[in-house]
Amino acid sequence: RAPFQVLVLPYRQTADSLEFGVLSRADGACWQGIAGGGEGRETPLEAARREAREEAGIPAEARFMELQAVCSVPVYLFRDGAAWGDTLYVIPEYSFGVDCTGRQISLSREHSELRWLTFDEARERLTYDSNKTALWELHQKLRGLGPRDGAA
Repeated sequence: RAPFQVLVLPYRQTADSLEFGVLSRADGACWQGIAGGGEGRETPLEAARREAREEAGIPAEARFMELQAVCSVPVYLFRDGAAWGDTLYVIPEYSFGVDCTGRQISLSREHSELRWLTFDEARERLTYDSNKTALWELHQKLRGLGPRDGAA
């Protein structure tokens, strides 16, 4: 396992709204985007494409948008974290949006439910602040807004 994490936020444009896909973990622990770790020599984008395919059936050719949102995750939260040694305390989590307009989502066993929600509903449902920050950035960019426009 590579020492980084990815977060992928599915979104879709409907006739009259922009919706974001929020997933419930099968163990009921939280609501989040698609998340997972890098493998081998994968880049964060390659890991995001693989995780989206594995967890939600989103094809690699879907349009991914790299976000600036990056958070740090403590290594003790990962089962394989000991393999990274005693000097690495946190790993980065890189964020992406993926356009799922017109695509069918097929959840893996890792998730029990997918809900398509408005920005405000998704932000309220998400468990982690890092997911909320990435969602805000994605929402701003998809609406064509700058970082200080229409502050939520």
